Amino acid sequence: MTAVRTHTHAQAVDAAIDLFSRQGYEQTTVEEIADAARVSRATFFRRFRSKEDVVFADHELLLEEVVVMLAETRPEARASEESGRAPERAWDPTTDPYLEVCRAARLVFDHHVGQRETSIARHQLLQQVPALRDRELVTTHRYERAFTAYLRDTLPPDRSTTTMSIAFAASVVAVHNAILRRWLRHPHLDLRPELEEAFADLRRAAVAPFPHTGGEPAPSTPTADDDAADAAATADEARTVTSGGDGKRVVVTVLEPGAGPDDVARAVRDALA
Repeated sequence: MTAVRTHTHAQAVDAAIDLFSRQGYEQTTVEEIADAARVSRATFFRRFRSKEDVVFADHELLLEEVVVMLAETRPEARASEESGRAPERAWDPTTDPYLEVCRAARLVFDHHVGQRETSIARHQLLQQVPALRDRELVTTHRYERAFTAYLRDTLPPDRSTTTMSIAFAASVVAVHNAILRRWLRHPHLDLRPELEEAFADLRRAAVAPFPHTGGEPAPSTPTADDDAADAAATADEARTVTSGGDGKRVVVTVLEPGAGPDDVARAVRDALA
């Protein structure tokens, strides 16, 4: 990520958010954003495809940085070292993939805190423009996909299943977003220690051994009490992470494919009981 590119994106993001906040999203033109960011209209469209894109332009660069950070501890980095290429990216077999994902998520959190005024203004703008909220969800999903892909490639064989990778990646993103939103409402608070503690809770849960001998899940055996067992399993699979002294919690539940709204509501209710 070059300094010039970063500076240009930062200028455009700040200019766009400022104009949208003062004039309204629909009322602001691309030409006005380009003028405020001191770039030509042609340059604007080379770097950003739309008004919507420019609001999250810094996250495009940040996502690239996250991917590069994670790539440094992927297995292919070891192959590069063995073949004599890029020895500075030698893969450390003692790397904790769960910890690396949390480090990447902290990078995103620190970016928001480091760009305090921009982050707060963007958060307020998102409350007013539904299209931007939808785009935020897309951006969040891209981080989650990057984390999931990394975990699938780096976790040991007994834990590298798609389901476990998705569950941990989703949990990290959910906890990050919950604490970030709290900071956006109360930017005077230092929530970094709370974020670290929540991530540590997730890592402890992720590395906990299976509750069966041999470290493998025991095969299920249908019984006459299937319904009761399913309900208990749903409650057991719910994980609750406390995210602050105000009593707010983030609940992540794992449900069987095809679970309906009632099943989701029941799992959350049981977890919070």
